[in-house]
Formats: sequence, structure tokens, C-alpha cells
Amino acid sequence: MPELPEVETVRRGLAELLPGRVVARVAVFDSPKSFPNAPADVEQFLYGARVTVVRRRAKVLMIDLDTRYSLVVHLKMTGQLVFRRGPSRSARIFPEKSRDPRKVAQDFSADTAREIDDFAGGHPNDSLIGELPDRSTRVQIDFDDDSHLFFNDQRKFGWMKLLPTAEVQNLPFMQKVGPEPLDPATRAEDFVARIRHRQNSMVKPAFLDQTVIAGVGNIYADEALWAAQIHPQTRVKNISDQQLNILFTELRRILQLSINQGGSTDKNYVDAEGRKGNYLAFANVFRREGQACHRHPDQAIIKLKVGGRGTHICPVCQKPPKFDK
Repeated sequence: MPELPEVETVRRGLAELLPGRVVARVAVFDSPKSFPNAPADVEQFLYGARVTVVRRRAKVLMIDLDTRYSLVVHLKMTGQLVFRRGPSRSARIFPEKSRDPRKVAQDFSADTAREIDDFAGGHPNDSLIGELPDRSTRVQIDFDDDSHLFFNDQRKFGWMKLLPTAEVQNLPFMQKVGPEPLDPATRAEDFVARIRHRQNSMVKPAFLDQTVIAGVGNIYADEALWAAQIHPQTRVKNISDQQLNILFTELRRILQLSINQGGSTDKNYVDAEGRKGNYLAFANVFRREGQACHRHPDQAIIKLKVGGRGTHICPVCQKPPKFDK
């Protein structure tokens, strides 16, 4: 599943493309699972609505409309948002190139995107660069300037909901999710206080708990724990406030670096202009098992399981306390 930096890069791209555009019509290919909205609400609050802003909360995108409604989108594992100007058409496809998802992001370069005015973000497969709608398209939104937004999702885990903007904050998910780590209003002391509610948990599962802090997933948990030199199996109660402050500071630094790099290339998640994220080129532990630690060149990164999740550590940097139980 995409993490905060990956969703934020998509938000930033769409925020440059969608505001000001007016919805002319909507085609739903998979209702009600992917688009669980009443036709009367769609006709009254979506048709003729102008996009005002594109926001994000944790891993959820919100496309606000001037009707005081919002399209709330969760991409989940395989979701995509694809924007195309002009009549629906396919991007340039080179038959000699592999159509393996690992290659699609490489084929769909930023230069190609600019040349054909196609913009896409999400899990890469042929739907990012092929003719749309296709069999993975769940919703097609046509704007009055003959541009289009496609919500594609191969595995149908994602969704797009039309809700009153004022009610979005009352969704159960929104009520439970923790503060945004990059919000200037979120302080290290807030993070420490929230994670202390899970004193007996190992720190990595507690760190991944979305009620503690929003948007953190496996990649950035591993990276921040390495940077703070905390073993992921250490119990929260055995970590000092000072160490937890460092963990929060490192998380913010790493998330901002990843956003600047367009997110990670894990599963080749790409941004709204089809550019691959480049963060993993800077990664210190994630997906680097068997390679030398950047702090201790004579020590290889190892992979283990913590709370059922694959976890990457340096055994020298991140030693579990002997008293930890």
C-alpha cells in the first residue's frame, strides 16, 4: 500500500491539474463497491461542480467541490488516478518493451507524459499508459473542457465516495487517525504521548499504528528506526522520551526527503506525472538486506519479521536492550 509520501506526490500533481475544472458527467463501471454513492447525490452535487482544491489526510485524497461536497479517494493497493486532456486515447506503447508492472513506470517517463498531456499516479500497469477506460476502470469523470479523470483499480480494494465536505472529518477512519507528522502543529511531545499508550508493544507495530501517527508504513518505519538507532522489537516502555523525540525528528526528515524525491519506487508507485519515486536510492536499510550498513561498512543489513511485517535492520546500530521483555 502506498505510504504518505507516495500519496502526497499524487496530491501535489493533481492539485496543479484539477482545480477550476467543472464536472460534466460521470460514468460508473463498478458500483456500488468502488463508487458507493446515490445517483441523486451524484446528479445534484457532482454534475456541474467545480473542483476547488485537492487535499490529503493520511493516505486518503479529497477532491473538494464548490457544491460543498468532496470526492474522497482511497487508492489502497492497486488504485490509480489518471488524468487525460482531450479525447481518451492511449499513450505511446512500445511493443518491444516489457509490460511487466515493474517496467511500466520506466516506460511511462515524464517526457512522454508531457508530450501527450497524460498524467497518472498510482500502482503501475498498462492502465497508466493504455487506452482508457479499460477493464480496470471503476469511475470515469468527464470535465466540460473535454479532459477526464479515471479511477482505476485492478483488485477493487480502493473506493471513491461523494460526501458533504463538512462530514468527511466524521468518517470513522478520520476520527481515529493520528496527527499528520509533517504538520507544523504536530509536536514531538504529541507523538511521544500517543505512542506511550502502547507501552507494552514493540515499537515498530506501535509506530505503524495509524492512530499514533498518520501515514507511516513499512518503508519509513524501518528507515526512521534505523536513523534513530532503535531496534524495532524494543518495547515502547523501554525507550526514553529523548529517543522517541529523535525517532519523530528522523521520521519527519525522511518523509520530507521522500516527498522531495517523489516517493519510493517500492512496487514502482509513481506520481501524478508518471515519474518514478526516487527515495529508495537514498534508503539506508529498506530492501537492502545483504548490503553494507552505511554506518558500519563491515556489517550487512539483515531482514527479520516484526509483528508479521518484513523488517530491515543493522544488528550493530539497532541492538535490542538485554532487559527488554
